[in-house]
Formats: sequence, structure tokens, C-alpha cells
Amino acid sequence: MLSLKRLLDRSLTAQATLVFLLGLGATARIRRDEHPAVWVFHSALYTGAAIAVLAVQRRRAARAVGTDAGGLADLNRKIRHHEVPQDLEEQAAMRRLVAEQLGQMERAGKWLPYWLGAMGLIAVGMLVLGAVSGSLAFPLLFAGGMVALCSWVLWMRRRSLDRLRRMRQVLREE
Repeated sequence: MLSLKRLLDRSLTAQATLVFLLGLGATARIRRDEHPAVWVFHSALYTGAAIAVLAVQRRRAARAVGTDAGGLADLNRKIRHHEVPQDLEEQAAMRRLVAEQLGQMERAGKWLPYWLGAMGLIAVGMLVLGAVSGSLAFPLLFAGGMVALCSWVLWMRRRSLDRLRRMRQVLREE
């Protein structure tokens, strides 16, 4: 499992393969009536879009930090495991990475209430539609899933912010 996680951290090809297979399964599940070639085409389209966005994000982050994609993956792994590099250049790169990620999360944080509000409106809208139609089973399940998703997003955001702030503090002390 550890080697698979490390492979997915470092390899864009492995990530593309995983996204393609997941997209293929989801497309086949949703569009059962269509030809399998359409499933493959849609999955390839989704994979291309996802990998393009991911590659741009990686390139931007690597340029801001001053390292390559492999070095960026190693620095992110060290941040996750609370490891402080001994090399001064690597420490400087990690400082830049932590500052970049904290800045991105703080800038994105101002939009979080709007996103949560939109998710709440969607859940309430589904509940209203369910009440009007007389079937509340799916809307209740959807609303519960929406609450779980929003809670997970908030938990992951707080966990990432705590981890990055702790690493920034440790790097300042070094």
C-alpha cells in the first residue's frame, strides 16, 4: 500500500491510469445503454481534463518552490510525516512550499462559507423537492451525504492548516 501511495504521489501516469479506470467504471455504471466505446471516450475525456489541471497545478507549485515534480512530492511527503530536512537548500524549498500552500489555503478560505452555503441550498432544495414529490428517502440520503461531504472537507482543511502551520513553526526554529 505504501509503494502504491508513493507511486501515485510521484507519477502522473499512475494518476492518469487510476482516474481513467475510475471514470470508466462510473461512466459504465451511469450510461449502461450506450456502447462501451462511448464509455472509453468519456473516460478519456475526463482523464484528459483532470490530468491537465493537475499538471498545471504541479508545474506552478514546482516553479514557486524551485524544484521538480519529484522533489515536490518528496517535500509534501515530509510535511505529512513531520520530517524536517537536514539540507539547508531543502529546508528553504520546504519553507517556500509551506508558505505557498498556506497562502493558497488562506486565499481559498474566504470562499469556503459561500461553498458551504451553496451545498446547504442544494441539500435543502433536494429535501423540498422530495417533500413535494412525496418521496423523502433519496433526498434524506442526499442531504446526509452532503453533510458528510462538507464535514469531511472542513476536517481535511483544518488538518492541513494545522500540519502546515506546525511545519512553518518548526522551520522557523531551525
